Amino acid sequence: MGESNVAEVLVRCLENEEVEYVFGLPGEENLHILEALRDSPIQFITTRHEQGAAFMADVYGRLTGKAGVCLSTLGPGATNLMTGVADANLDGAPLVAITGQVGTDRMHIDSHQYLDLVALFAPITKWNAQIVRPDTTPEIIRKAFKVAQSEKPGAVHIDLPENIAAMPLKGKPLHRDNREKTYASTRSLNAAAVAISKAKNPLILAGNGVIRGHASEALTEFATRLSIPVANTFMGKGAIPYTHPLSLWTVGLQQRDLISCAFDEADLVIAVGYDLVEYSPKKWNPDGDTTIIHVDESRSEIDSSYIPLVEVFGDISDSLNDIVKRCDREAYPGSNRNGKEATSAVSLRHQIKEDYEQYANDDGFPIKPQKIIYDLRQVMDPEDIVISDVGAHKMWMARHYHSDCPNTCIISNGFAAMGIAIPGAMAAKLVHPDRKVVAVTGDGGFMMNCQELETALRVNTPFVTLIFNDNGYGLIEWKQISQFGHSTSVDFGNPDFVKFAESMGLKGYRVESAADLIPTLKKALADDVPAVIDCPVDYKENLRFSQKSGDLSCKITI
Repeated sequence: MGESNVAEVLVRCLENEEVEYVFGLPGEENLHILEALRDSPIQFITTRHEQGAAFMADVYGRLTGKAGVCLSTLGPGATNLMTGVADANLDGAPLVAITGQVGTDRMHIDSHQYLDLVALFAPITKWNAQIVRPDTTPEIIRKAFKVAQSEKPGAVHIDLPENIAAMPLKGKPLHRDNREKTYASTRSLNAAAVAISKAKNPLILAGNGVIRGHASEALTEFATRLSIPVANTFMGKGAIPYTHPLSLWTVGLQQRDLISCAFDEADLVIAVGYDLVEYSPKKWNPDGDTTIIHVDESRSEIDSSYIPLVEVFGDISDSLNDIVKRCDREAYPGSNRNGKEATSAVSLRHQIKEDYEQYANDDGFPIKPQKIIYDLRQVMDPEDIVISDVGAHKMWMARHYHSDCPNTCIISNGFAAMGIAIPGAMAAKLVHPDRKVVAVTGDGGFMMNCQELETALRVNTPFVTLIFNDNGYGLIEWKQISQFGHSTSVDFGNPDFVKFAESMGLKGYRVESAADLIPTLKKALADDVPAVIDCPVDYKENLRFSQKSGDLSCKITI
């Protein structure tokens, strides 16, 4: 065996990091990496667009906690990666992006396809670097994964000039260190326990950090023992089972909803694993006068509407368990302890559940979004996975699709990038081949990355793509009509989605009535190739919801 080059050592470093897949496209400037991957157990998955590759790495990182890896060539290949990289960074998903680059001998002049990629990626990554000395390769790869996977996780970027990739190198991967737990201070734990014990109407706001930190079990025990209701963010779904009597389901719509009443009444909000990017505190604490306890693995950000009385930063599960031991607060009736009734916000659960269930037998066509989501929930098992794209359907998915388990409803809500659903669903099926996976998308988002359905077929990852079809950008139309009383520039035409799917070797279905949806979903989920379901949606419900929001009057009673 001859002497190794930088690209070969880089690939061995990826193997050392237990990388399973690299998603990307081949190009002239990454040929040495592709050649090194030929003899590696790492599977290179050739995608149809670099954005799809980045989204696959993004969702892989969310579901596993291990950095997903995507690869592009220089110039336009690298800029195509950027949307998915930015999405991972703002949504807290560990990702490592690797780009090819011109040789270092060409960087001082105008050169074909040359861009300063380190400068371009700097604002959308936690850290990035260019490999300019071969012997730094193992250090740069180890640092990239350490930074990407450390709380709060995010994206990093490595730029590899083609002449450096070909240079000889005798280096080897560095030892991977295990991240140790951090523990909250006794002082902060005591202060939090005192505040919680005194509160009359406390409320827990559970965010994405609960999912990332594998703290859902501890959170559920914490809420149960202390009789405190829980609202989760879009990205915190599954932090507590939606069937739990203290679960108030999801908060985060830009308009007031029933759950807004719980925040109005709360005299203490315990924000657990909450990222401000998920849902601005100005929406639920506009006057900045609600008392807040911050429980997370890192300190809180500075925001005039989010100034915690106490910051408990350390391992979330340990912090919650330690606070419970220090609290003098009783549990709700029906738990394994005798105690007083839960806070008044729990009474909202009946109203929220009633609103959800009123669509169970709705037979209108085109189908109301609430009914589509209700039926989808009926055919999905607790550990099955849905990936929501961005658009009007995302608002309804956030409000009406409820999770028993963490990481079973993936919603991009930090960067909120359209086009994530199809590549994300493929990644989910790679991670969990034994689970049913559904990409929920609008017709706009579908057309942004539908080419990756060919990738899914090629790598044998059958999942269902459910299209909410309204022939337009429904979310923007909703916003325009609410703000201006009319819409503009949001309508478009679509291909025949059934024929489109069939032309790619997939299965295609069209829903013709409300009664068709559940049997069609069941049939599509049983297919051994990716399937596409075209489902006409009645988005008049958007404006009806806006009207209800404006008329909302909070009357919380026990």
